[in-house]
Amino acid sequence: MKAIRLLIQGSRVFAVTTFVSLAVSAVAAPVADPQLEKVIGQGKDAFTHNTFNGNGRVCQTCHLSGGMAPGKLPDGKVIPSLANAAAVFPLFKPRQGKVVTLPDQIRNCVEGALEGKAPAYGSDELNALVVYVTSLSQGKPIDMGGKPQ
Repeated sequence: MKAIRLLIQGSRVFAVTTFVSLAVSAVAAPVADPQLEKVIGQGKDAFTHNTFNGNGRVCQTCHLSGGMAPGKLPDGKVIPSLANAAAVFPLFKPRQGKVVTLPDQIRNCVEGALEGKAPAYGSDELNALVVYVTSLSQGKPIDMGGKPQ
C-alpha cells in the first residue's frame, strides 16, 4: 500500500511517498511515556466500563475487543474496527453535511448508541477516550477522510 506522509522541517512541508504493509494487531503498541500510558489506561477503562448515564451499554458493547476487532451495532449492522480511527479523522460526514473530528465522533457515539451524556469538549474524560482510540492507530499512516478498517 502506498502512503503519503507530510514531513515538516522548519517552515517547509514535504510530501514523502512510502510503501507500507499494514497489519492489525490485537493490542495497541506500547508507548514509552508513562504519563501518556496512564491516560491511555484511563481511556480504555472508560471505553470498557463507562455507560455515560445512558442505556447501560459501553463503547465496547459495539466496538469489540477494545475497538481492535470489527464490531456490531445493536441492530446487527457490522461496523469496522477502530484500529485506524485516529488516522482517518477528521473526515466529511455526508449525512451530517460537515467535517467531523475524532472527539466529535466519540461524543456522537455516546449520545447516539449509548444514549448517554457525552463528555464535554476539553474534559479529562473525553481527552482520555481520544488518547485511547488514538493509541489503537499507533503506526498507521495518516489517511484523512479514508476508510475505517
